[in-house]
Amino acid sequence: MKIHGPNHSNMNPYQKQQHIQQKTASKSRSLKPDQLEISDKALKMQQKESRQTYVNEIKQQVDNGEYQVNNKETAKKLLNYWKA
Repeated sequence: MKIHGPNHSNMNPYQKQQHIQQKTASKSRSLKPDQLEISDKALKMQQKESRQTYVNEIKQQVDNGEYQVNNKETAKKLLNYWKA
């Protein structure tokens, strides 16, 4: 009893499809190099001096009992985060 029949070939059509997909994926990756863009605001936040002064101001307000939390803005940001 022959399982494969008289015209059996060692070609697997799924393997052929995988090779095609790998070739197209490698071509598309080589054409578009990765890029990173940082906004001016993010660059300013990364600067240690300005960030540290901001943190120190907040710490001082908390220590003095003057720091006020804006409940409405906090709630809006939480809702927007969970909606997205």
